[in-house]
Amino acid sequence: MELKRLSYKHKNSKIKYYGKNYLRQLIPLSFYQKKLQKKLNCINDLSSDEIEEINARVNYYNKLETNKDLPLNIKKLSELVLKKGYKEYYFDAFEYTRYFKQTFTGKFLFGDITHIPKQPAFVKSRPVSDNNQNSILLKWNKVRHFMFVKNDNIPFAKKKNILVSRGQIFEKHTNRLKFLEMYFDHPMCDIGMVNTRRCIPKWKVERLTISEHLHYKFILCLEGNDVASNLKWVMSSGSLAVMPKAKFETWFMEGSLVPDYHYVAIKEDYSDLEEKLQFYIDNPDKAQEIVKNANAYVQKFKNKKREDLISLLVLNKYFEKTNQL
Repeated sequence: MELKRLSYKHKNSKIKYYGKNYLRQLIPLSFYQKKLQKKLNCINDLSSDEIEEINARVNYYNKLETNKDLPLNIKKLSELVLKKGYKEYYFDAFEYTRYFKQTFTGKFLFGDITHIPKQPAFVKSRPVSDNNQNSILLKWNKVRHFMFVKNDNIPFAKKKNILVSRGQIFEKHTNRLKFLEMYFDHPMCDIGMVNTRRCIPKWKVERLTISEHLHYKFILCLEGNDVASNLKWVMSSGSLAVMPKAKFETWFMEGSLVPDYHYVAIKEDYSDLEEKLQFYIDNPDKAQEIVKNANAYVQKFKNKKREDLISLLVLNKYFEKTNQL
């Protein structure tokens, strides 16, 4: 293993994450279920603006509007079990399902989901669409996806006028391969693949830590299996996220991001990359305005108490709309 993969300065502690989640399994579910109503009622202690914001997020994640019974073959919450390869998904689901009656049923689709299910189901990711109401978003695999830069003390003016990118790229990632083909040798780009397997030698480059990424003004955020997993920490930094408009979204609500307000928007075919980079190099005030907007956007995901409440409300709405409450 490369030593840079062990750099945890800006990453979540997996030891702490797993320890906390295994301990949760030891506490009787009745202990949590007695607390549910009190937790849901916490919304009444907030201001009208805060309540409006929370309800907007709940309805963004859970777009179910009409009541509909689930099929009889849908599993009960009590039947959710740890699965090989999906441990984090199980833990993140259990963190909130433990507050509800375990006889309730729900469809849970773990993994990188890029289709819209036929029945209302909980997912980590979904296509950005006006008709994705059957995809109910929950904050899953957050130990990997929801990490933020702890500090970025490099002034924007001191950062390199270059776009940086490091990532795992495979044959199915046609968009990332296309970008490499177009810009690998470009003087405004420092990009490449860091695969340990199935790597294309001509595009192989040294891995960079998150801290090393922060020396660049522009960081590429291209979607992979679903969303661009680095987008969250990039938007929490003092550098600019560069990407086309999102096709998929998670709890981070990528579909609500505003082009050239939260990130530097480039065309789907990447043809305007050089033009956009040069514009923000020549207009650092506009670049730093985007950084400011991105940083402000990230803040709402850092309030653990608020995130807990929204997660419970999303689940509660699901059980209401499926006629279980």
